[in-house]
Amino acid sequence: MARTDTASRVIPASPERVYAALIDPHALTTWMPPEGMSGRFEHFDARPGGSYRMVLTYTDASGAPGKTTDASDVVDAHFVELVPDERIVLAGDFVSDDPAYAGSMTMTWELTGVEGGTRVEIRAENVPDGISAEDHAAGFASSLANLAGYLQS
Repeated sequence: MARTDTASRVIPASPERVYAALIDPHALTTWMPPEGMSGRFEHFDARPGGSYRMVLTYTDASGAPGKTTDASDVVDAHFVELVPDERIVLAGDFVSDDPAYAGSMTMTWELTGVEGGTRVEIRAENVPDGISAEDHAAGFASSLANLAGYLQS
């Protein structure tokens, strides 16, 4: 059965600034990798139908082997929908020989202006079985905290 994971956080920034940080490759490599990882793009084209390939590398792979190699996760994603300052929908696939990570996961980022900033809601649908709900929640929380820190600097 397909699983859906969610997370949200109020970020003390306008929807315009948050959206800009969600479609800028330099910003994304700064804040998106969760704690214990770094990231880089092999290509990035933020437009409906555009795509990216992101390589996430573990600082210490001994406790969390990667999905693609022992030390990395590679994600191929394409942009399904971009609504400036409101929503981004991506379909992503992990590059992995392990069937536990197979299938396209749809990630939706919803932005809503609220008092004090922007509520950022993430919904991941069709989460691969190989990703534990606990690890996914921790990764979301880390990335959202990184996003808040990035936009406050």
